[in-house]
Amino acid sequence: MIVDDRRRDIVRRENIPEQLPELMYRSGLISKEEVDAFFQVADIRQIHSDGSCRRFFRIGINGKGLCLAVAPAAADGNDLLEARAADSIGRHLLQSGVPVPDIYMEDQKSGLILFEDLGDIRLYDQVAQTSGHDLRLLYRQVIEQLVHMQLAGVQGFDTGWCWDTPRYDQGLMVARESRYFLRSFWQDMLGREVPDGIDEEFQVIASLAVGRSEDVFLHRDFQSRNIMIKDGRVRFIDYQGGRLGPPGYDLASLLIDPYTALPLDFQEEMLRYYLEMPAIRRSVESEAFRCQYAFLALQRNLQIIGAFSFLSRVRQKVFFSQYIVPSLRMLQERLGQSSFTPFPVLRRMVDTAVATIGSSRKH
Repeated sequence: MIVDDRRRDIVRRENIPEQLPELMYRSGLISKEEVDAFFQVADIRQIHSDGSCRRFFRIGINGKGLCLAVAPAAADGNDLLEARAADSIGRHLLQSGVPVPDIYMEDQKSGLILFEDLGDIRLYDQVAQTSGHDLRLLYRQVIEQLVHMQLAGVQGFDTGWCWDTPRYDQGLMVARESRYFLRSFWQDMLGREVPDGIDEEFQVIASLAVGRSEDVFLHRDFQSRNIMIKDGRVRFIDYQGGRLGPPGYDLASLLIDPYTALPLDFQEEMLRYYLEMPAIRRSVESEAFRCQYAFLALQRNLQIIGAFSFLSRVRQKVFFSQYIVPSLRMLQERLGQSSFTPFPVLRRMVDTAVATIGSSRKH
C-alpha cells in the first residue's frame, strides 16, 4: 500500500504505466477530478505474478476496489501480442458465457488492460482448507465450467487471436514440452547428456497424445493457481495462451496439478465425472479418451518439470523449485504403468533423475 507522497512518486515514476489514469477515466472507473489527483488518492498495489513477466496492479480509491491493471513486460513483440490475445480471447469467452473476469478497457498501443478484480482466493488456497464432500463439490463445479469453456469457447473461435500458435499439436508437444523437459531439466539442471533414442520416443508419445479427438478451446495452463473463487463461484484467469486442442489436456492439467497434489482416487473420480457430463458423453468414447488422456497427462507432466526447472534456475523464482521432485515422482509413477513400457529411454531417464535429486528430499 502507498502510504506517503514520496512513495507515491516512486511508484508513479518507476512502476505504474503512464496510461493507467487516463485508461481508467475512459472506462468510467474514475472521474476527471480523480485523474488529476490520481497518485494522491489512489491505493495502488503491485501484486505477485507467479511465472509471468507481466506486471499486475490492484487499484482502489477510498477503500473501494476498482480493477486489476495488467501490463505486458514490454509494449512490443510477443509481449504486446500476448496482451492483445488476452483482450480478444477474453472478450470471446465472456460472450460465450465462460466465467472469466470482465474486461473494462484495453490500450492497444501499450497493451495495458483493465480487468475485474477477482480477489485473492484461488482454487489452490481452497484445496488447502477444504476436504471431503465440499472439495468434491468444488471440483465438480470447476469441471462443469471447464466443459462449458471447451465447447462454448470453440464456437466462433478465431485462431488469428492466438499470439503463439493456433493449435496444441504434435509439433508443439515435442518442441515446447518434451524438449523443454530435456533441455531445461535434464541438460541444464542435471547436467546430463542427451541419451540416444529419446527424440524418437518423444515423437511416438506425442503422436499418441494427439489422438483423434475433435478440437475444443484449450486454456493450456488450467491449474489451481489460475482458477479464482469469488462469491462461491469459480472464475478462470490467464487464458491468453488459449488455442485449439484436445479436450483431455486441460483436464490433465487440473488433475495432476502439483500445487494441489490430489490423491489418485480423487483424480479418478473427477475423471469419471468429466466423462459423465452429458455433452462429453455424446462426443467422446470413454476408453479412447482414457487412452489419449494418459499420454496428454504425460505431456503435461514433462511441461511442468521443464517449466519449474527454467523458472527456478533461470528466472530465479525459487518458489517453483519445491515442486520439481513431487512432479518428477508423479512422472515416474505414471511411466510405471503398462502403457508406457515401450518407452525405456524416458523411463531410465526419470529413474536416474529421481535417484539423483529425489533421494535427499521428501515428496
